[in-house]
Amino acid sequence: MYTLTGLKLKNPTILAAGVLGTTGASLCRVAREGGAGAVVTKSIGPMPKTGHFNPSMVKLDCGFLNAMGLPNPSYPGFLQELEIAKKDSRVPVIASIFGGSPAEFKEVAEGLLPAKPNAFELNVSCPHAEGYGAAVGSDPCLVEAVTEAVKDVVNVPVWVKLTPNVSDITCIGTAAESGGADAVVVINTLKGMAIDIESGYPVLGNRSGGLSGKAVKPVAVKCVYDLYTALEIPVIGVGGVSTWQDAVEMMMAGAAAVQVGSAVYDRVDIFSEISTGIEAFLQRKGYSDVKKLIGLSHEMV
Repeated sequence: MYTLTGLKLKNPTILAAGVLGTTGASLCRVAREGGAGAVVTKSIGPMPKTGHFNPSMVKLDCGFLNAMGLPNPSYPGFLQELEIAKKDSRVPVIASIFGGSPAEFKEVAEGLLPAKPNAFELNVSCPHAEGYGAAVGSDPCLVEAVTEAVKDVVNVPVWVKLTPNVSDITCIGTAAESGGADAVVVINTLKGMAIDIESGYPVLGNRSGGLSGKAVKPVAVKCVYDLYTALEIPVIGVGGVSTWQDAVEMMMAGAAAVQVGSAVYDRVDIFSEISTGIEAFLQRKGYSDVKKLIGLSHEMV
């Protein structure tokens, strides 16, 4: 059993927000069939949103480009799905939430409390939702205020998911820590765009979006590495993790756990595969505990 911000996980792999997190049933499937140590819901906001026009997601040679636009039924509409996930998943369920202000984040957190999520993840990093996500997460003062607002009304861990689309991510991470965050999640997608050369039109309905998948892993590893040095709270790594080797690399950079997103599109049981690979690696290296990996690369300098 693995402990992260007070939560008991069977292994250090977590379903990332936005992937198979729209229903209680899909969250349970990832936990039971996929072997995830914990699951994070789709990001839920104060009001229903339909998101951006299609195409909203395309597969590229290097990963995925998406501009979903934070579609969600609002917190009253998602409450039942969260209750199902909590009842049947048998793993910690983290509610991902978003808003345009500290008051909206507080409203959504309070609205989901009846379903008893094990933790909250604050989405201050989505790059393609005007007025939300990275529009909030690029301002250190606002990140601190949002974190404080949620911490004031919940008694479970609060994680803050950071955007890489800033000049200094450690400044944003420090603001989250100052606001009382129990952990930071690093990173959300990188701003990106694709154009159809025959028509000249952008491929996505929103024109631009966020890049995920293998291409972003080196960026994620560097962000994790820098934040591990800058912060006292745990750093959860996400971005391009699709193998146990990727997870080990992320943990050596400083990640206390890893989230998996895009790789789930290929196979749901990716979590079991990664956790089994980590265990085999630990045995081969003679490490007694997975915690021996966390921040190991910092000791090599």
